Amino acid sequence: MPRPAAVRAPAVVRFDNLTLGYNRHPAVHHLRGEVAAGSLLAVVGPNGAGKSTLLKGIAGELRPLQGRIELHGVHRRQIAYLTQQATLDISFPIIVHDFVAMGLWREMGAFAGLNRARRQRIAQAIDDVGLSGLETRPIGSLSGGQLQRALFARVMLQDAPLVLLDEPYGAIDAASVRDLAALVRQWHTQGRTVIAVLHDLEHVRQEYPETLLLAREVIARGDTAGVLSDTNLEHARAIAEGRGDDPHAAVCRSDREGA
Repeated sequence: MPRPAAVRAPAVVRFDNLTLGYNRHPAVHHLRGEVAAGSLLAVVGPNGAGKSTLLKGIAGELRPLQGRIELHGVHRRQIAYLTQQATLDISFPIIVHDFVAMGLWREMGAFAGLNRARRQRIAQAIDDVGLSGLETRPIGSLSGGQLQRALFARVMLQDAPLVLLDEPYGAIDAASVRDLAALVRQWHTQGRTVIAVLHDLEHVRQEYPETLLLAREVIARGDTAGVLSDTNLEHARAIAEGRGDDPHAAVCRSDREGA
C-alpha cells in the first residue's frame, strides 16, 4: 500500500507581499510565504538585511509599508518577543525577581497581585535558567549571560505559542548559550513556534532545521543545509554591499537598522 502523505502543519504566520521599513524606505520588501505552526526557524543575513525589522513587524511594533502579515490561531498578545539586550534600560532599579515576574503581565493585568501559585511559577522559571539565589540582585549588576537568562525566564512565564528571539545569544558566555539553546529545543518539542534572528551560522546549522536567508529580500528559504550554501551566502553579501541586483539597495544602504 502507498504510504500516506505527511500532514502539513497549518500556517501560524503568513506574509502577503510584505514590505517593512522606516520613513517610507524599505528595510525588507516583497516577502511572501508562511511559517508553519511548530516551526523552529532561523532568520539570518548580513547586517542591515531586515532581520530585526521582520520580527518587529510580526510582533506588531512596526506597521507594513505594503502588504500584510497574517496571524492564524494566535493573537499578538500571545506572542513572546525577546528583544536585543541593547534595547533594555538596565539602569532602571528593578531586581531579578520582579523583572522576571513581568512575564506574567498580560495574564495578571495592572492590578492583580502575585498569589502563591504565581510566585512558585516565577521561582521555577528563575531556577530553570540557573539564576536561583540572585532573585534580589538588581538587573544592572548582572553579567550579560545572567541578564539573558533572566530574559529567557520572563519569556517562559509568558507561556506563548509563538516565540520571537532577536539575537538571543549575542555577547554571552558559552555556558549560557548552551543552556539557553536547550530551552529553545524544549519549546520546540512542546510544539511552540520559534523564530530566531541569529548570526552564528554554525549554531544555526546544528540547531535549526529551517532557515530564512534575508538581504532585504528573500534569498532562500527552506532546509538549513540547502539555504546556507556558499552561493546563497555570497548572493546575500553582494546585495548587502550594493553589488547585487536589489533595486532598493541604494536607498536602503543609508537606512540600515543594524540587523
